[in-house]
Amino acid sequence: MAKKGQKFRHYPFSLKMQAVQMRLQGVTKREVAERLGIHDVSRLKVWLRQYKLKGSEGLQDRRGGRKRPLQKDEYVRQLELENDVLK
Repeated sequence: MAKKGQKFRHYPFSLKMQAVQMRLQGVTKREVAERLGIHDVSRLKVWLRQYKLKGSEGLQDRRGGRKRPLQKDEYVRQLELENDVLK
């Protein structure tokens, strides 16, 4: 759990990919963290799991992305559902 005032580190996609590739080549987590300057060794475990599940797409940062605009028929469907709820 995060502590009050705690700063979170952001790692670029290229560094994550490099770390995952090093782990797949057999380099230990501690060595990877020391070489690349990663402060939390357990992050490597998370990145490796995400990479195995979703490939390189799993390492992309998805925070703060815009939602895609609704198509006309999707928008109409959403409004119809809202009207049904309000009835």
